[in-house]
Parts: sequence; structure tokens; C-alpha cells
Amino acid sequence: MHYKNANFMGLLDSRYQWPAKYRFKFIVTSDNLAPLSDLLEGGKLTTKPSKNGKYISVTYELTMNSSDEVVAIYKKASKIDGIISL
Repeated sequence: MHYKNANFMGLLDSRYQWPAKYRFKFIVTSDNLAPLSDLLEGGKLTTKPSKNGKYISVTYELTMNSSDEVVAIYKKASKIDGIISL
């Protein structure tokens, strides 16, 4: 993901007028859902398990105040083992 890329922040700023609702999407193993859920407190969280139950698709919607806040969430999430950011 482009967490450190100024172009990513520029793209966010061109598509959103802050504050705005932003939708994060991740895929995690079922073992790593709890750390992600803890990180994403306070917003609308929906999950969908994979067919075999090994992975969980997570969609999280929260009102963010800036592209900096969005990037901060991605940076924190990137520390979770095996996470895939979409």
C-alpha cells in the first residue's frame, strides 16, 4: 500500500472533502480479527468469513478528518501479521 506516498494522500484529498466517511477494506486471518477490530473502534464494522473460514474480509467505515488520519490507520493496520489492505 502507498502509506508513505504523498501521491496517495493527494489522491485522497482530491476525492474526499474532509471530514468525510472513508471505507477501509482488509483481509485478515481469523486469528487476527481481534487486533484489527481493536484498531477500528468507533465506526461501522462488517465482516464476511471466507468459504473455509480461514480468512475474514473486513469493511470498516468511519468519518475521518483528513488524509493523514486515513494513512495513520493503514500504518497501524500494516503491523498486524498477514493483513492485506485493499
